[in-house]
Amino acid sequence: MLALRTYLKLIGAVVVRPGLWVTALRSAKRLVPRQWWRHGSHLPLPSRAYINFRLTTQYGYGVDQPETADVIDYLEWSKDWHSTGTSMRRRLHKA
Repeated sequence: MLALRTYLKLIGAVVVRPGLWVTALRSAKRLVPRQWWRHGSHLPLPSRAYINFRLTTQYGYGVDQPETADVIDYLEWSKDWHSTGTSMRRRLHKA
């Protein structure tokens, strides 16, 4: 699981980028398991299995914390992708 320090570092990196606030909140909402409070979790955090999967596919085995720059790059990409509009994404996907 990600360390508290990592979460704080990621939050700090987003806080200084107001243009990514909405994108970060939307991404965080998608990562939180539905009805997280029923599973004994005290915080709405993504599952350990999902975090491990994402870290392994990004960095390979043995890495347990993401690079802040990679998370910011992902949020910027996500914001750009969602701002292109559905019709443009369909055209890009078919190309």
